[in-house]
Amino acid sequence: MPPTDTTTPPDAAAGAPAEAVTPLMRGIAVLRRLTEADGTLSLSELERATGLARSTVDRVTATLARMGFVRLDGRDAVLTPRVMELGNAYLAALRLPGLLGGHADALADALDESVSLAVPDRDGIRFLHQATRRRAMSLSFRIGDLLPAERTAPGALFAAGWTEEEWARWRERRAADPEHRGFPAVPPRDAARAAAEGDRFEELARQARDQGWALDDQLIEPGLVALAVPVRAPDGSVACAASVVSHTSRHSAASLRDTLLPRLRETVTEMERELRQAETTPREADLPPPAPLAAWTAASKQELGREFIESLARGLTVLTAFGAGRAELTLSAAAEATGLARATARRALITLEHLGYVASEGRVFRLTPRVLALGYPPLSRTSLPRIAAPHLATLAARVHDSASLAVLAGDDIQYTARAATTRVMSVNITTGTRLPAYATALGRVMLAGLPSAERSARLARTERRPLTPRTVTGPAELAAVLDRVAGQGYALVEEELEEGLRSIAVPVRSGTGEVVAAVNVAMHTVRRSAEDCVTDVLPELRATVARIEADLHIAGRFARIPTA
Repeated sequence: MPPTDTTTPPDAAAGAPAEAVTPLMRGIAVLRRLTEADGTLSLSELERATGLARSTVDRVTATLARMGFVRLDGRDAVLTPRVMELGNAYLAALRLPGLLGGHADALADALDESVSLAVPDRDGIRFLHQATRRRAMSLSFRIGDLLPAERTAPGALFAAGWTEEEWARWRERRAADPEHRGFPAVPPRDAARAAAEGDRFEELARQARDQGWALDDQLIEPGLVALAVPVRAPDGSVACAASVVSHTSRHSAASLRDTLLPRLRETVTEMERELRQAETTPREADLPPPAPLAAWTAASKQELGREFIESLARGLTVLTAFGAGRAELTLSAAAEATGLARATARRALITLEHLGYVASEGRVFRLTPRVLALGYPPLSRTSLPRIAAPHLATLAARVHDSASLAVLAGDDIQYTARAATTRVMSVNITTGTRLPAYATALGRVMLAGLPSAERSARLARTERRPLTPRTVTGPAELAAVLDRVAGQGYALVEEELEEGLRSIAVPVRSGTGEVVAAVNVAMHTVRRSAEDCVTDVLPELRATVARIEADLHIAGRFARIPTA
């Protein structure tokens, strides 16, 4: 059964199938409202935005917190990177970001313009991949953002293949929402201009069908121009649209077309070749064996009591049954992948199909792009410091000393996130501070993580001077220290940066195993001995970094996560 409108799925049980799971619909409503609010709302605001009773909001958010999808921060509910597992399931099943993202990135580098991949979502479009240029004038949207088709170049390409039924649905949506208030990712239109754009859209779709490309000449907002070309699957259908996005300070719509269309078409040809090759490549599932979901929900119910809603947790887990090698699932396969009973999985799938997150054809189900509306847009623009911040705060509270995140910046470290303690005497370093890497625990774990040739080159060019009588500066001695750090997986530095200061640090690794940052706990030497740091602080530090890495790997699977 289709959802009742094109932009926002129904949030209540009205009009739902008899077997629909009402708590699952309520949980999804909360996730949608949090997404539309850029990831954070107070519980009172959620109550007003969803129309749910406060007690229901409390139970839903407690369940989502137990799943790790939200964090309860005082009176606020905050989306966490783990909720991106839902969108990751769709993107992995679709395969397009993994297959085509590298081509989009290379084109963006070659043209020095932003490049996007988008797919249709009923009569709108959603972005799957963004290769952006870092400029003061940013032109990109977030992964998962929904835009009205009539205000985009990809939308005209997709509309070129619409049936009359799809055109009728689009006209119905235009009449119900003439100002595009249902599309939070774009500035609203006054009704007169929206009507004029809508009237012209059918002609733009016909042109896109005839010429094989489409232009957006400031349809989204003044100054923004885009050129899009369809990327076709091996069966000839449009798999997605690749678009180059620029600004009128760099290109007019006409010059964008005249200058960049040949290069964009070359890249699309490469993308289509990639899709043909992938068609003959076996698709291996990337999912672990079925988790003991029943035991986990039972334990959660026992711990939280009536505050934990089992049917909501199970229903959202069904979305993660899909993934690489699991683009389409039968009911039995979905039940097996989640460890749920067939009847439970069936009711969840019926509910998700009603809300528009799952589509069925015959006996198989597949995810739709709407899954990306569940938390993905605001979190696709997160950064490592934002991911680490709540974990650093928890660590600092547990060990009662300050905790920090830093990255390498040339021959220095730069602090990018920090959680301080409220002691009379504590380590006082602010975010943005730079210190020499060779004399800090943070720097040493990052230097130790470099390939040996790069590490040697850095040490050779770095000017090292003794900052205290204990600072290690000799090349051979420092190289031996870094070898030891690499072997033990942590660095302990005592009074080498500043007298009285002791610091212990461990590296933070990306999903590929690369050391991208480090986390430390710093204190005055009178607080703990070196032995106490290793026995008491190091386990807490490692556990914290494991949680940061888990969030980073989820968030960074299909999105670029800046480390600073």
